[in-house]
Amino acid sequence: MKGLFKSKPKTPAEVVRQTRELLVYVDISSKSREPKREEKMAELCKNIRELKYILYGSGESEPVSETCTQLTQEFFRENTLRLLIICLPKLNLETRKDATQVVANLQRQFVQSRLIASDYLEANKDLLDILVSGYENMDIALHYGAMLRECIRHQSIARYILESEHMKKFFVFIQLPNFDIASDAFATFKELLTRHKSTVTEFLSKNYDWFFAEFNLKLLSSDNYITRRQAIKLLGDMLLDRSNSAVMVRYVSLKDNLMILMNLLRESSKNIQVDAFHVFKLFAANQNKPPEIVSILLTNKSKLLRFLTGFQIDKEDEQFEADKIQVVKEISAL
Repeated sequence: MKGLFKSKPKTPAEVVRQTRELLVYVDISSKSREPKREEKMAELCKNIRELKYILYGSGESEPVSETCTQLTQEFFRENTLRLLIICLPKLNLETRKDATQVVANLQRQFVQSRLIASDYLEANKDLLDILVSGYENMDIALHYGAMLRECIRHQSIARYILESEHMKKFFVFIQLPNFDIASDAFATFKELLTRHKSTVTEFLSKNYDWFFAEFNLKLLSSDNYITRRQAIKLLGDMLLDRSNSAVMVRYVSLKDNLMILMNLLRESSKNIQVDAFHVFKLFAANQNKPPEIVSILLTNKSKLLRFLTGFQIDKEDEQFEADKIQVVKEISAL
């Protein structure tokens, strides 16, 4: 008889609606420990986990495309995403993780060939301001950071962050004393500067002066080894990307940039030396070197040639050896 009175399973849309109602309750209710609040919080946690299972599947079943579509449509029909982001600090750690995974998955869900998450974020850009400012709160920084990286999969959203004052904040976040948060901020920073080629090129061209002044001073010249290592690798990724060729030519034409690179070549860390070499070779290979660049290279010619002759990496790399031979040739010919 028991089976006859089993409650009917909720549809994905019903789970989302109930989650939204519970989030509204959590957002406006007091922080008191009343039994009803505890009960509602437990129900909310259960619902968010259910949303995760619908989107990702469970051990026994794969996610169903149609079910995911229904969930996504209902999720973005009203302000469920806004409520979830605002209420995240009030959730327990496990539920925050579940919520982060739900938000991440929804950024990739197509509904009638459209990423409706992108449309929603376009109309609610202040949510991105909240996510970026999350780096200032240790408790939620990693969850908001993970959500933010998923949101900037959408080109228009990445452009919004790049064109905002938030970009200057990243130079602070990357140097935060908490290693995990600083690393997460750098991961977001790197994603912003490498994912959408045309948008990145436009940003670097428009903001060249202040951006590279900050990059050189705060990242490449940082006292922190990890920061220097991540920064020189990212600089190489940006300058060696063909879409940034005009920015690269501008960068390798300035003597201050060359001086920083030559200092990085002298680092005790082989990793930093190798990544610095990949940028330094662009200065050497430039066929239109300004006189001040030629002058610095000539002044240091014998030291550079001595260094390059003994410069080896641990594994065999034909491209590295070919690049080194070319750089030695360019500097010898000066």
